[in-house]
Amino acid sequence: MRLGAARERRQQPVHNNLLGRSRGVAVLSNLRTRSSKSVHWSGTLHRTVGKSQLAGGGTALNGVTIHQVAEAAGVSASTVSNVLNGRTDRMQPATLARVEQAIERLSYRPNRAARMLRTGRIQVIGLIVPSVANPFWGALARELEAVALAEGYHVLLCNSERDPARELKYGEELLADGVSGVVLCSSLPSLDHVAPLLKRGLKMVAFDRAAQAGDPPSLASISVDNAMGAELATRHLLDLGHRRLAFVSGSVNSVNRRERLRGFRSALEEAGIDPARGVVWPGAATREFGDKESAELGRSAARELLAAPEPPTGFVAINDMCAIGVCRGARDAGLSAGREVSVVGFDDILLAELFEPPLTTVRQPLPEMAAETFQQLRARIESTSGAGRSLLIRPRLVVRESTAAGPDGGLGAR
Repeated sequence: MRLGAARERRQQPVHNNLLGRSRGVAVLSNLRTRSSKSVHWSGTLHRTVGKSQLAGGGTALNGVTIHQVAEAAGVSASTVSNVLNGRTDRMQPATLARVEQAIERLSYRPNRAARMLRTGRIQVIGLIVPSVANPFWGALARELEAVALAEGYHVLLCNSERDPARELKYGEELLADGVSGVVLCSSLPSLDHVAPLLKRGLKMVAFDRAAQAGDPPSLASISVDNAMGAELATRHLLDLGHRRLAFVSGSVNSVNRRERLRGFRSALEEAGIDPARGVVWPGAATREFGDKESAELGRSAARELLAAPEPPTGFVAINDMCAIGVCRGARDAGLSAGREVSVVGFDDILLAELFEPPLTTVRQPLPEMAAETFQQLRARIESTSGAGRSLLIRPRLVVRESTAAGPDGGLGAR
């Protein structure tokens, strides 16, 4: 799913991004991307929403008003508004129950379009990922959506292919449509390309990217500790007796991949092995591999490295799809992962456990990370706080059947 092409023109688009504490239900339903039908969305709203709807702010699409709901429940219209916007902490349970029953009995559904025109924003957040061709990003979208829906927000998904120009364009489109917050997952070393969006009021959390020197001060960052994860993977292979290790990745120009390479080399050095002896597949420097080619990347790397005079016996792959490709490349070479060679992935996607052999991998705790990401983004949307926050989350090694004792000894061998 992808965000649609940029609109050629808008009829009075909504650019009001003033922050508030509105917690209404979003205009969009569930996880959606913008289609050609929604490209001219703001103009459509201006044509179909009349002044009578905007004045009271409570006319539903079926004609029932917020005042009718209030009368049926025996409360004020402001009380109904508080229920609709989630402001029920100080409300009596009996009052809340009466309002909810009245809403259900009258089939009241607020006019989201009118609300957007009044507030200048909608209860939708943007999620910009490299590509859902990597199942890890699809899993993140699902986890983030579940958390957001529970809090009355919805999620708009965009695939950027790690293209800075595309990320900027998506951010501009989301901001113009009243979206006030975005989760950005590209992990590029510099985020200067989105700085203009932050200056215009867009709230942003960088996911899977540790904070970097020179980041905009308003940017929040959440990431697993990628260096620690790669260290865990590498130490596991070393403990199994492997000494000829390879690190398989595409380009290492992103922050998370650089950190994983650093962790790989750090673990070798800690074990008394010259980090230069750790093979970093050179094919990544001469070929283009995107997220959707991760498995092919791993397969190509394994086939080339295993044909060398002194082939590696242990592989640390940049992610699970790459690790699955390494396993297939080993099979092409007449070898079996978990027997003649050992392979460790990163992410722990659903497929990792179902693959044969089940994949040893570094788990990113996605439910925890998604929840923290949403809470940080919502806090920034609903407050005037300007300071960003950086959070590193501990990964965990999950040992399955793609790793086994190496030719240089068993556990603890040095």
